[in-house]
Formats: sequence, structure tokens, C-alpha cells
Amino acid sequence: MAHDTISREKLHDALQRGDDLVVIEALGPMYFEDAHIPGAINIPDTEVARLAPELVPDRDAAIVVYCANTPCPNSAVVAGELCRLGYGNVRDYVEGKEDWVAAGLPTESGPVVAATAAH
Repeated sequence: MAHDTISREKLHDALQRGDDLVVIEALGPMYFEDAHIPGAINIPDTEVARLAPELVPDRDAAIVVYCANTPCPNSAVVAGELCRLGYGNVRDYVEGKEDWVAAGLPTESGPVVAATAAH
């Protein structure tokens, strides 16, 4: 099952509207803690099978996965793994965090537990 991509503009618009969207950073916790898209959760590419069912129990949830930048393979790996696990609405923001920051859009910092415990 293939996954679609999403542009920065479409992702930003969806977040601004408050769409019901799960945003996943596919980098390691150190990178997530440094800066992530506001509201994102952290599921590193090596932890998808363990963390996804716990953090995203709804297999029909609208999910956007991102990593560092276009050359970074992590978001495609996580998106593919989510599709294999039965998630049906997964999109990859291929340009990733580098593109988001370059566009002057906000990020949050902080540990993974704070980001997930805040909900």
C-alpha cells in the first residue's frame, strides 16, 4: 500500500484550521526534543511497530509523517511501516523540518514525554 505526500502549505493550512491530524516526527528523540512541528509526536523509524499502536490507536486517523529533509529516508520508512500496520490515511511531508524552519514557521522544543503527556 503506497502513501501520499503533502506539501508544507497544505500541512500548515490543516494545522491552522485545527484539522484532526496526527503529525509524527520520524527522527530520534534528541532531534525531536531540539525542535519539532507544534503538536507533533515522536515515533522514530526503528520504533514504529512498538509505538504506533499505543500512540495512534485509530487506524483511520489522518497522519502526516516528516523527518529532517528530502534526502532523509526516515519519514518514508515510517509511512511505509504505518501502511503495513493497517493505517490507511498516511501522508509524507517529504521536505521535512528543514523546509518548515526555512519557511519561518514555528517549532516547539521539549522532551518526548512532555509532548505526549500534554494531551
